[in-house]
Amino acid sequence: MHSRIDFILPLFCLFAAFQGSYSAARRKSTPPDPPSSVVFQVTGNVYPRGYYHVTVNIGNPPKPYWLDIDTGSDLTWLQCDVPCTKCLPAPHKPYKPNKDLVACMDPLCASVHWPETHECKSPKDQCDYEVQYADHGSSLGLLVKDWFPIQYMNGTVAKPRLAFGCGYNQEVHSSMDPPYTDGVLGLGLGKSSILSQLSELGVTRNIVGHCLGAQGDGFLFFGYDPVPSSGVIWTPMSTTEIEKHYSLGTAELYVGGKTTGTKGLRIVFDSGSTYTYFSAEAYKALVSMLTNDIKGKQIYNANDDKSLPLCWKGSKPFKSIQDVRNVFKPIMLSFEKSKNVRFQMDPEAYLIISEHGNVCLGILNGSEVGLENINLIGDISFHDKIIIYDNEKQQIGWAPANCKKLPNIYDDGDPDNGGLCKPYGSNLDILQAYCAA
Repeated sequence: MHSRIDFILPLFCLFAAFQGSYSAARRKSTPPDPPSSVVFQVTGNVYPRGYYHVTVNIGNPPKPYWLDIDTGSDLTWLQCDVPCTKCLPAPHKPYKPNKDLVACMDPLCASVHWPETHECKSPKDQCDYEVQYADHGSSLGLLVKDWFPIQYMNGTVAKPRLAFGCGYNQEVHSSMDPPYTDGVLGLGLGKSSILSQLSELGVTRNIVGHCLGAQGDGFLFFGYDPVPSSGVIWTPMSTTEIEKHYSLGTAELYVGGKTTGTKGLRIVFDSGSTYTYFSAEAYKALVSMLTNDIKGKQIYNANDDKSLPLCWKGSKPFKSIQDVRNVFKPIMLSFEKSKNVRFQMDPEAYLIISEHGNVCLGILNGSEVGLENINLIGDISFHDKIIIYDNEKQQIGWAPANCKKLPNIYDDGDPDNGGLCKPYGSNLDILQAYCAA
């Protein structure tokens, strides 16, 4: 079973993958608004696969690659044959780069190495990188540039040339099973993220969002068009707590409407993390309250189930979360600096049904993986919500959503206009296009 934590802190990386600052992300001159937003179909689930990915077409002619969607890191990379020192089993053959290497002196190279000092012996040196994740996965390689064809919702096409990592040496945690994805789609705040590069070029607005279905799959988008016109709860991004991540400031933890007594929890949203991670104090309080709540309800510890650290069994195997919905109460984060802003996690957003028919807690102790006092909200807690990271207004929003229902495509279907409703084989989109049902 896969379980990813694509979250990077200086503690975990030789060269941290978070670059720049909020102010650096603002352009000196604002390009014209892009013609439309871009919507991408997402494939995956929390359990048993452990990740959500998109299909990215790169190069000329474009070839497809599967990349983990990761708002917890900046650097996009894919396995690369330069040649491979160590490439892992993956859906596609390693990418073969052209000769367009990012130079060591390029500002993008400096941003990849931030906050470490970055020295170049010669202006012609290539830009090397090494990135390590909290789950002990890593990628070593060099920065290159290539075409990333993008198809907008209105059917028009853009063909930006973007920088990304060409990884020739990869490691994954021993608990993860192949096949793996071809790499990672970095959607963080730094200058080197795909989102920042597209925004800088005026190709898309600096807004990204995702909608992950509890039963699997969903969609990812760049731009503002898919954002609901009403019902979104917004809270400012924290620019003081953990600046280079999608941080929401501090919150208090509630279970079933009752406080756990844990306050000041520093919250970060990270789509690269399969599960949610609480700091030791919050995790202990959560488990204590959940355990007390289920006493006398014919549900017992399933210590023999190693799917996750804490699992329970019933008198017969559970088939879905609906079987235990009346046993487990909603969990809520109440943000301390944003009045009446709450992020609720119903049982579907923190429990899984294991292959053994037991119910397991999908919130883990972050202290055991070195996250210290960071509380990481991962994919499981995003289920059936649209999550919007608006870097232009420096705010994060969410709303309940049917993630199986893709946003409407306002395309006239005219093949001369690059309509999405034509055969997929010749499409030039960055992520696999779809046609509205």
